[in-house]
Amino acid sequence: MKITNVMTHAAVLQDHGESLVDAAKRMCEEKTGYLLVLEGDGMLGIITERDILQAVADGKPLDATKVKDVMKTDVVTAHASTTLREAAKLMTEHWIRHLPVVDGGKLVGVISQRDLAGVLSGALNEADALNRLIEASEHAREERLHRIEKGAWD
Repeated sequence: MKITNVMTHAAVLQDHGESLVDAAKRMCEEKTGYLLVLEGDGMLGIITERDILQAVADGKPLDATKVKDVMKTDVVTAHASTTLREAAKLMTEHWIRHLPVVDGGKLVGVISQRDLAGVLSGALNEADALNRLIEASEHAREERLHRIEKGAWD
């Protein structure tokens, strides 16, 4: 399955001069743990809740520290044709929770750990349903064999 089937709309920030307080408020408003920092169509970086937490741990004044001072500029991205398995591998290898998806050099969305968890949850539900079907089939087979042994035919 391609990541474009499950990716979500990207949360973006156009002003990398905003304070960390403003970025945190924006993340809360958008119910997300990241903001992609853009300039026009170009991606400058990403700021995550981890970056803000690190700034707190470092004692930086959040209202005076700018996004551009703490954002990551070496953003790992995936292409729109990337599979979910490949995306999950990239996220694991780079220890990231948000993976921007690009196509033709343009941002088209983001896949997050939450998106992957949703896919996994659906797959597990399908597996559970399949297991119940197999169990029901096995039970029906056992019942038929039991009736055959007693001489009662279907």
